[in-house]
Amino acid sequence: MSEVSAPSFPPLFTGHAITGRAAPFVKACTQAMLGCDSGLIVYNLAHDRLRFAVVLTPEVPLERAMAVFCICGVGFQNALGALAPPEVAVHLEWDGGILVNGASCGRLQIAASTTDPAAVPDWLVVGLDVPLIPPSEASPGKNPNQTSLFEEGCVEVEPVRLLESWARHTLVWINEWSDNDASSLHAEWCGLAHGIGEDYSTNWRGETLRGKFLGVDEHFGLLLRSDDDTHLLPLSGLLEKGGQS
Repeated sequence: MSEVSAPSFPPLFTGHAITGRAAPFVKACTQAMLGCDSGLIVYNLAHDRLRFAVVLTPEVPLERAMAVFCICGVGFQNALGALAPPEVAVHLEWDGGILVNGASCGRLQIAASTTDPAAVPDWLVVGLDVPLIPPSEASPGKNPNQTSLFEEGCVEVEPVRLLESWARHTLVWINEWSDNDASSLHAEWCGLAHGIGEDYSTNWRGETLRGKFLGVDEHFGLLLRSDDDTHLLPLSGLLEKGGQS
């Protein structure tokens, strides 16, 4: 593979490249625990996968700060939407899944320094892992529920340009969320969310919950209607333990 130029990031973001099998999400969590600056983007540009993670330090309680999970997802959809062919549709699942043309194509994950919804976290790390090609040459189309960017017509989308575009769009949404309120973000995310109004199931803290996905509350907690009860699943329930999951 030819040498790939280093990505150029907007102000407030700095890049740190890693290679091989190293996981950016784990590395970013480690750097966050060591006290790195906010805005560090750890990335791994491999031939088959685009993986990156960003360290952020929002100065609000965790329950509100979890919005950055949605911001990073919206930033990715906006970035891929700007670079991919117009027929490529990108949607977001509440728990971090990314859908391209209706099939699973990567996921978001998040970790924080605390799990207390009322505490201001020292740091948050949001990671994203997207397959560029199928796991093997024999697998294209084998599982219609899973896909890769190149299978969906995004061969011309350079991973480094996608990463740069994600950083720019994400910064715009961070500024919008920080300077105003979450209403614009809420509207944008709900317009991209998969499954609102439909039957939904999720593995929630070891238990399978099923019901109708009614939408999300002001902090993007999932509202799940089951029989005569409506459950609120806070977004902080998706936190992983220090990037080790």
